[in-house]
Order: sequence, then structure tokens, then C-alpha cells
Amino acid sequence: MVLEHVEIKIAPGLIESYQQAFEEARTQVQCQPGCKSCRLLPSLDHPGQFLLLIEWETKEHHTEGFRKSPEYQEWSRLLHPFYDQLPEVRYYLMGRGNLRE
Repeated sequence: MVLEHVEIKIAPGLIESYQQAFEEARTQVQCQPGCKSCRLLPSLDHPGQFLLLIEWETKEHHTEGFRKSPEYQEWSRLLHPFYDQLPEVRYYLMGRGNLRE
């Protein structure tokens, strides 16, 4: 399993509109093969900052599947206008044995 990690910053006046657009866009990613979950977490300390976490079976389910799908075009149409610059996407390996105690 792979965790997609994206830190997002939204202008204060656009927060509510962004959250509404995200709820509409969420269905575009959740229907994708390999997508296990999708969460948008608002920061407690910094209004307008969010953490997007999407669990994928593999990184390629995101990069080769979703990013090349018609649903990604709709995701982009709904969400990209809120970004001054596109957020950086990072991937993390999930699973047992990643950390030793």
C-alpha cells in the first residue's frame, strides 16, 4: 500500500468554497481502481491549510491510472483553480514492518 501525501494551502476567503468543491471532487478519485481511502484534514493551527491523504494499492494506480483518467480532468477542473501553485505530492510506503521498535 502507498500513501499519497499532499499539503494544501487555500486563501482564507476561499476555504468554504474549496471544501465544497473537494466533496464534489472526492467521488472522482474514490471510484478509481486501487484507491482505498481519501481524506482531507484541516489544520487546527493554520486556517486554510489542509492535508490530503489518499491510500492507493500502488503508486501507479495514482500516476498511471487516476492521473490519466477522465475523472482526473474533472478533479482538476474543480480543485486546481484554488491553488496559487500546484501542491507537491509525496508518496509513502505503508504496511507492516516499516518501523522497528
